Amino acid sequence: MSQPMSAVASDDMPGRAMRRARSFFRDLALIPVIVLVFVFGILFVPNFATANNIISNIFSVSAVLGVAVVAQSIVLIGGYFDLSAQSVIGLAPMLMVWLYTTDGGIGAVPHPLLAIFLALLLGALVGFVNGILVGRLGMNAFIVTLAMLILLQGFTLGISGGQTFTDLPGPVAALGFANMGGVPVDVLILIAVIAIAAIFMRSAPTGRRIYAMGGNKEAARAAGINTLRLTVGLFVFSGVMASFAGLMLSARIAAVTASQGNNIIFTVFAAAVIGGISLDGGRGTIVGAATGVLLLGMIQNILVLSAVPSFWIDATYGAIILGALLIGSDQVRSVLDRLGAAVGSRRTT
Repeated sequence: MSQPMSAVASDDMPGRAMRRARSFFRDLALIPVIVLVFVFGILFVPNFATANNIISNIFSVSAVLGVAVVAQSIVLIGGYFDLSAQSVIGLAPMLMVWLYTTDGGIGAVPHPLLAIFLALLLGALVGFVNGILVGRLGMNAFIVTLAMLILLQGFTLGISGGQTFTDLPGPVAALGFANMGGVPVDVLILIAVIAIAAIFMRSAPTGRRIYAMGGNKEAARAAGINTLRLTVGLFVFSGVMASFAGLMLSARIAAVTASQGNNIIFTVFAAAVIGGISLDGGRGTIVGAATGVLLLGMIQNILVLSAVPSFWIDATYGAIILGALLIGSDQVRSVLDRLGAAVGSRRTT
């Protein structure tokens, strides 16, 4: 005789508790480090703990990085890389302002919303090409997106002539100083992006398919998942979000520069990796990646306030990535899993 459903459900409660405990530890593993860095900033860095610095410098400056990290994290979870996001962050706003302004541009698209739409469309087209080359033709995602990065970087320099544009469309310019209740709009946008992406990846069927494809693409295909459509969708999403991040960056600096977005991809990967996103695919959470963004934002802010040269900041990011890879190794991960299982088992007893 089969067990009643209530009995089966109660038998599975310890397993669910252990899985929740493991997920909790993975999502919030950086919180102790964030607390330590925050305490260090309070004790040793003047003006670090002021409300203006935290909101306007740490959170607002991290908004662009956070949007890019969320998109890249989802691509990484799906088992791919998208290095071209760096050049899209530069080219999309450059195309927008080049089409919009007559001050150095061609002024062919005087309507600001249409210029913004075309910038986002550019990101979607770049993502579509990446997705077809990777998903349909089976080309290596790292090489494809690296080549696209170089190609788009050349286009950015070509149409800009190396100059800086300051005549931004009205909605983009307004985003740079808009706030609600004293909180910059770009911070609210970042919070919304993180929340929506976290819910989507945790609860939506497509989010679970992305995890399945990143964990084992062949098994996902055998289970009936359309991996080609999912792959193209991932790269299109990444391209659109990179375009949007580029518009946010232009709004914050009130200009579009020929070098915009240069080297940001390294910081994006640093935040994702230290936030627990696996480079092998199929593992990691958006909440974890968000803690990586916060930690890097705090570290960068401390270094800037301490007048540390920029090249040492880059070296610090490299050291952080190496440390995150060490912490994310299978040996250390097994220790964290056992710790989460132990906590979960205590809660169920």
